[in-house]
Amino acid sequence: MSDEKIKKALQEADITEKITCPQAFAIAEKAKVSRSAVGEYCTKNRIKIRDCQLGCFK
Repeated sequence: MSDEKIKKALQEADITEKITCPQAFAIAEKAKVSRSAVGEYCTKNRIKIRDCQLGCFK
């Protein structure tokens, strides 16, 4: 169920291939899911995370 919420929020934000950490945080809040759920969804659906606030992704 959270995958559908995340998918819908990403579609509304027109995010298909790349996402920044701040965008991912906003998507998590909008979809009312955890940040890690958004990260897992992005990994499963090959959406690259950019501009990581922790420096993990470049």
